[in-house]
Amino acid sequence: MIKHLHKPAPITKKYFTPGVILISLIALNGLVFLLGRFIFGIGAVTNLNDQYPWGIWIGLDVGAGGALAAGGFTTAALGHIMHRDKYETIIRPALLTAMLGYTFVAVGVFTDIGRWYNIWHPLIMWNGNSALFEVGICVMFYLTVLYIEFLPIVTERFMGKVNLPGILSRLNKPIDRLLHTLDRGLDRTMFIFIIAGVVLSCLHQSSLGTLMVVSGPKMHPLWQTPVLPLLFLLSAIAVGFPMVIMESLTASHSFGLKPEKEVLTSLSKFVAPLLSIYLLGKISDMFIRKTFVYLYEFNTISILFGIEVIIGVIIPLRMFLSKAVRESTTGLYIASMLVIFGVLMNRFNNFVTAYNPPYALEPYVPSIGEISVTLGFVAIEILLYRLFVKIFPVISLPVEKVNFKTKYAIRRNSK
Repeated sequence: MIKHLHKPAPITKKYFTPGVILISLIALNGLVFLLGRFIFGIGAVTNLNDQYPWGIWIGLDVGAGGALAAGGFTTAALGHIMHRDKYETIIRPALLTAMLGYTFVAVGVFTDIGRWYNIWHPLIMWNGNSALFEVGICVMFYLTVLYIEFLPIVTERFMGKVNLPGILSRLNKPIDRLLHTLDRGLDRTMFIFIIAGVVLSCLHQSSLGTLMVVSGPKMHPLWQTPVLPLLFLLSAIAVGFPMVIMESLTASHSFGLKPEKEVLTSLSKFVAPLLSIYLLGKISDMFIRKTFVYLYEFNTISILFGIEVIIGVIIPLRMFLSKAVRESTTGLYIASMLVIFGVLMNRFNNFVTAYNPPYALEPYVPSIGEISVTLGFVAIEILLYRLFVKIFPVISLPVEKVNFKTKYAIRRNSK
């Protein structure tokens, strides 16, 4: 007999709670402003202009959103490429989070560009010299890869269970055969998509930094650096596991499940080394370029830089070095949230705070509409996550007293 195994299964808890109702209202409010953006134009909802062509929709929804979805490729690399089977229970939730995150990265770009109906142009109008093209095409390809990686979860959920009513019942057997064929094909080729996903993620995470390198003197020297693509990639990798930890603990609390403390504690051991590498790169670059002199100026720029580095990197780094914190559910959650906050601040600072265009008549301040749409996107992601885990076997639930044959079947079905 083997005890304390876990098998992915749909969550049976009720969907609507007081918290979900509140989140639904935030989502509805965002959708109202989003509708206004497409009916009346981007200028009717935002404070963007010729001097400030982008704001929090790019800085947070796209820049930070893409980074916070990095848990998908970091856990895929850890679990599938490095074959750390002990982390198998967190791979599916991380994949779902990444899939939803990148979906709304694409929606954010679609919403932000003025002529939204031309978003299909990069698919046929390739420009290899454009950093923005590289970001766009990699996001499109990686989003496609994420949906393909999610397909085995769909086939697992519905294989042998297709039961369409009435006249549609004729389609039950063909659909079931299609699901079995798709499952067999994906089982043989999935390694290709996993490797492609990791490569594409690394490419576009770094290219987001290239976008700001191109901005040149429009960007404050504290953030403007030739190694910004590397720093963007390192920060995305560093926030991947904290994002997975936060998501797992939040889902466990929301659904009344026991946290996977042993797995999360083990996963947290990777965070401090990754944060250390990122911090070393950031501080080394600052001293090599001697931009630390700008920290002597006590102003908004230096304060926001200090908040980003101290609260978002140094403090959580110290926390993740502590064994007591790593073994504490509360400590893990707080430390992970601080890393997430640090990356949010970093992307906001790079795309908004540090950006200082010439001839700007007034500073950029996000409008109520921009803030509402951003919060609405986050709320919709949460609602969709809750819906997906109720329909599909994403979150692993404990299975007691199973034999070796059942254990093998569980592992095979969870791949």
